[in-house]
Amino acid sequence: MTMKLQPVQIATGSNDRESRLVFSDGILVAVLVQLSSEHDSEAGHWFLEVGFGRVEDPHAPLFMDLDEAQAWIARQLSENRSFG
Repeated sequence: MTMKLQPVQIATGSNDRESRLVFSDGILVAVLVQLSSEHDSEAGHWFLEVGFGRVEDPHAPLFMDLDEAQAWIARQLSENRSFG
């Protein structure tokens, strides 16, 4: 599995704009957003804005950094090889 992160700016309705599109083997599987200073102690953490297929999880944890987020996404995807 090859994971690629593409930096993008996203309109979230707050100051949380720094984001990454996450592709696995060329397929979009998630959108991660970095929390802004509005979030006090959680500022700088990464949040799963949306996950697709096996990555969809309304209770996903906050991630300290992108490496942690990628590891979590890889685990979600490895539970089932299909993306659907």
